[in-house]
Amino acid sequence: KLAEKDRLQRPVPRKAFVGGEGFLYLGRSHRLKLVAAQDVPLKLVGGRFCLRRDALPAARDEFVRWYAERAKIWLSSRVNDYRSRMEVEPTTVKVQDLGYRWGSCGKGGSVYFHWKAVLLPARIAEYVVVHELAHLHEPHHTPGFWLRVERAMPDYERRKVWLAEHGIDVEGI
Repeated sequence: KLAEKDRLQRPVPRKAFVGGEGFLYLGRSHRLKLVAAQDVPLKLVGGRFCLRRDALPAARDEFVRWYAERAKIWLSSRVNDYRSRMEVEPTTVKVQDLGYRWGSCGKGGSVYFHWKAVLLPARIAEYVVVHELAHLHEPHHTPGFWLRVERAMPDYERRKVWLAEHGIDVEGI
């Protein structure tokens, strides 16, 4: 138990934003390439993140902005994929920094996701979506809640365990 606690509480190194450094997107690592000129400060091209050199001082902000934009699109798409299957009608899908939480369900049918959810492998981020949509029916983690999750995603248990064991690995940016 102590070893597990140490592993889960270890500090996650911050990114240095140097050429060749790896950055996750949907569970895959993409190398950073610093470029002299391009139309936007940061983009993903041919499997590489390209960051304009003049954007280096604000590199973290550029990555957060890029991830948040992609998260809104990708997570909204997954919400649409599951809404009829789970018999839910979320009013809004919002992406923001949720601190230590991957997702949250708000009053009035809003679902919130951490922008870092798109750093996770797609199948794990999809579990976060299903988990939050289930909260639109069941606010607490009751047996009925987990039954709803299982009906929508029969292998949710494996995904849940993966997130608990490896979620910290995608924290540093």
